[in-house]
Amino acid sequence: MNYLDVTIDKLQRGQNVFLTGGAGVGKTTITTQVIQNFESEAKRVAKLASTGMAATLIGGQTLHSFFDLGIAENVEKLQANGKYEIKKKIKKLIASMDLIVIDEISMVSDTLFEMIALRLHQADFDGVLMVVGDFLQLPPVVRGVQEVHFAFESLAWQEMDFIKVELTHIYRTDDVTFIELLHHVRFGYVDEDVHNRLNTYIKPLPNDYKHFTFLFGKNISADKHNKRELDSIEGELFVREAQVIKHLKSTKESDIERFMNDARIEKELHLKIGAPVLFTRNSWNYFNGERGEIVNIDESCIYVKKSDAKIIKLEPTAQSKARWSEKSVAGKKELVEENLFSVYQFPIKLAFGITIHKSQGMSIADLIIETNEIFAPSQFYVALSRTSNPRNLNLIAPRRQWHELIYVDSKAMNFVKGKNC
Repeated sequence: MNYLDVTIDKLQRGQNVFLTGGAGVGKTTITTQVIQNFESEAKRVAKLASTGMAATLIGGQTLHSFFDLGIAENVEKLQANGKYEIKKKIKKLIASMDLIVIDEISMVSDTLFEMIALRLHQADFDGVLMVVGDFLQLPPVVRGVQEVHFAFESLAWQEMDFIKVELTHIYRTDDVTFIELLHHVRFGYVDEDVHNRLNTYIKPLPNDYKHFTFLFGKNISADKHNKRELDSIEGELFVREAQVIKHLKSTKESDIERFMNDARIEKELHLKIGAPVLFTRNSWNYFNGERGEIVNIDESCIYVKKSDAKIIKLEPTAQSKARWSEKSVAGKKELVEENLFSVYQFPIKLAFGITIHKSQGMSIADLIIETNEIFAPSQFYVALSRTSNPRNLNLIAPRRQWHELIYVDSKAMNFVKGKNC
């Protein structure tokens, strides 16, 4: 089945689509191709996500920003904050869209989804909606011990009448045994066989971590590991600072800083010749998560040797923050997407360590997972599914039982298994 053609056909027929599937099945690829297809026909597409990081991966903005929700968590707070009524310019913006894409839908709460539905209703939106994600991956962020509530729990989800398009073929690896293990872990299923298979990945750690990427649950752990390993490499330290161009002079420094953090852009890139790096973007000659080693650094370029011995000449690439604005085009007022600012930095980061959250969308070949920093439902599955080479996967022996690490939110499980979409 050609899932791209099926998805585009459903959307063109005016049907809302829920594009789903486990990790590594190509959801991001299909999403990008759908967006390109609509934009190539001069149709307006809003590219949105619940978090800044997910939004930057598809070149879009956050749901709260686009729908003008402020800091409200639900409709009641929207009213209390004086933002219940829709502004004219927001109404016009939403109504002008042919397609609204919401990525990482698993991280959208029921109350946020209700606010989105409210805005769509207020704007008389007559385009189509495509939500993308896997409810058996990262859940909505909640404070303290609050119960997690997913988008599919809202009444608005039922009213959207989504057509489900489910991708099933895993492209990240072709190891059939490992794919089967991933399937069990995704659904939180641990029997003796799963337990024993996971134990086979607990191996003596190498003396030299240079060829492996540690996957941590906490930022501080990843930062410490990267610094320690970089310090162990002899040679000159090179620092490459990100360059910012403001297209709108009123842009706040805090907005730029937040964007850089969300987009995985290093404010200062600390590097040495011989240091291993991961590419953080997709391009024609490298992919997100691909590994390489720095072989030379000059004033304007960094040269990275990949595992296939090919050397890539890297220049700083731009990541831009955009918004929709009303502009005068050929004497007519039109909504156009314009950049507020652009950040130029090399699309790499040190490969010694990275967090599970920041590994989103990556395929990493040589992986060591610190299992003792797993703290959320489905987090271990997200970590495990990053690997593209199971033969070089190492698991740090957990201090808990596997079934205590491999757990899934019961509501998400029932939804995915119940086919009530």
